[in-house]
Amino acid sequence: MTDALFDAKPSLKKQNRLPLNPDAESKGRFPRWLHMPMLKGENLFSTDAVLKEYRLNTVCEEAKCPNRLECYSKKTATFLLLGKECTRACGFCEIDFAKTPKPPEEDEPIRISLSVKKLQLKHVVLTMVARDDLEDGGALHMVKVINSIRKENPGTTIEVLTSDFAGDLSSVDTVLKSRPEIFNYNIETVRRLTPTVRHKATYDRTLTLLSHIKASPEPTFVKSGLMIGLGETKEEVHETIRDLQIAGVDIITMGQYLQPSKRKLSVKEFILPETFKSYETYAYSVGIKHIYAGPFVRSSHNAAAILKIIHEKSLKADIISSYGNPTT
Repeated sequence: MTDALFDAKPSLKKQNRLPLNPDAESKGRFPRWLHMPMLKGENLFSTDAVLKEYRLNTVCEEAKCPNRLECYSKKTATFLLLGKECTRACGFCEIDFAKTPKPPEEDEPIRISLSVKKLQLKHVVLTMVARDDLEDGGALHMVKVINSIRKENPGTTIEVLTSDFAGDLSSVDTVLKSRPEIFNYNIETVRRLTPTVRHKATYDRTLTLLSHIKASPEPTFVKSGLMIGLGETKEEVHETIRDLQIAGVDIITMGQYLQPSKRKLSVKEFILPETFKSYETYAYSVGIKHIYAGPFVRSSHNAAAILKIIHEKSLKADIISSYGNPTT
């Protein structure tokens, strides 16, 4: 792949073109593994009703996530804090852009915590729009949400997916002190493609932030994710996985990039399921504790299950460390 294949300013005409379908048995324009099954069940409607009742935003809706119906059917959603307008306009993301979004809503923390109680969530994922207009990037507001959830829902575990707070590590520390069980910040893509895919965040600043989280005295698992199918090479993906491992990332998520609208970057390649499997194998070979890779994987997809897996792996590692590996 070369940079010439990556549209820095893609035209709407080009946006309608899809890459070659590598699935010879597929009858449509998309490979079989990118066809979503029809989902039924009352939970789809009850989850949506709770979110509307408490006037909450979700990244599921605003980013047009392909897993929205699946997650809603499991009575879960990823809460989007600080409004639904972002101060950045990344090439892959469908969330609305605004230079001066509305001020944070003071009652959002209690509305979210009450919805968590009503949905009976045991694990909550909180994400946020980038708020470069706020002095702390919205860090304190996220902490208020975390504290409110814990007050109303003792025992519920919390995962945060933050912005980079424009590189302000003191804002990162503000969130860290609230001790979320998982702290996620996505690297999104490989080094070469970062300037086009992301509006303001940089590859190296992402690694610095992740390293800072890992070095914190606050106990938390470190998570990061990337999209593939944007024109990256296998070697570049391997480099990114190694860089994340060196930064101390415990959990990686990896999924197929899918163009959310004509205004966004086009898909360059449909990635084969066996390619995802090969990246998974490589990640474990370089020391990543857990990787969740597949066409429809997104940052918060099956987040509760991932937390359970990583806890079990860590417990097993602690036992081996304390008593010695029984196989040796």
